[in-house]
Amino acid sequence: MSPKQLGSQQFQIAPSLLASDLSCLKEEVIALEKAGADVLHFDIMDGHFVPNITFGPTVLESVRKHTQLPFDAHLMISDADQYLDEFARVGCNWLSVHVEACPHIQRTLTRIRDLGMKAGVAINPGTSLFSLESVVKHCDFILVMSVNPGFGGQKFIAPMIDRVRELKKNLSGTNVKIQMDGGIKLENIAEVAGAGVDIAVVGTGLFSSKDYSSQISKLRSAAGNR
Repeated sequence: MSPKQLGSQQFQIAPSLLASDLSCLKEEVIALEKAGADVLHFDIMDGHFVPNITFGPTVLESVRKHTQLPFDAHLMISDADQYLDEFARVGCNWLSVHVEACPHIQRTLTRIRDLGMKAGVAINPGTSLFSLESVVKHCDFILVMSVNPGFGGQKFIAPMIDRVRELKKNLSGTNVKIQMDGGIKLENIAEVAGAGVDIAVVGTGLFSSKDYSSQISKLRSAAGNR
C-alpha cells in the first residue's frame, strides 16, 4: 500500500473515480497514481438510499492489481452490513457508511475494523452532528458531505465549512480524520483545508483537467501544501 496512509499529517487528495473516464478505468487509475493522488475514492450507490446506481465490489477488484494506492469506498447504500466482507475481500482499505442508513452503526463500524479496513462515518448536510457523538471512538474518519449524495458534479454547499469547524473542535484530542466530499475545486479547497479537512474528495475539480499531475499539484498548493 502507498506510504500515504490515513494517519498521515499531510493534506490528502482523493480523486473521485465517478468523475473519471469510466470507459478506461484501468488507465485512469494508473494515471492518477503517477500524478500523485493519495487515495482513490469509489462512490457506491444503490438506487435506493440515493437515486443513482454506480460501482460495486467487482469494479474495485478489477483495478486493484493495477495500483498500490489505498481504495476508499463510500457506501451510499441501504444495507451496508451484508457487503462489508465483500469489499474487504476485493482489497478495499477504507470504508465509510452513512449514519442515516445504518441502524446499528457501532456494530457496523466494529465489523469494518475487524475486517482490517479503516472505518468511516458519512453524514449528510441535513443531519445533525449530534448523531456522531456516540460513534466517534468507533471510527477512523468522518466523511462530511458538502452536497446531498446521489449525483456527481453538484455545487458545493458553503455552510458545510462551518460544520467542519465545529466538528474539528468536537474531535479535539482524538486521531479521527475529517474527509469532505462534494463540489471541491481550486476555488474553495483553501477554505476547505483551512477549516480542518484532512482528506478532500475531488471529482470534476480534478477530472476537468487533462493534466492530472498539474491539477493535483495546484490543488495541493492551494490547500497550503499541508
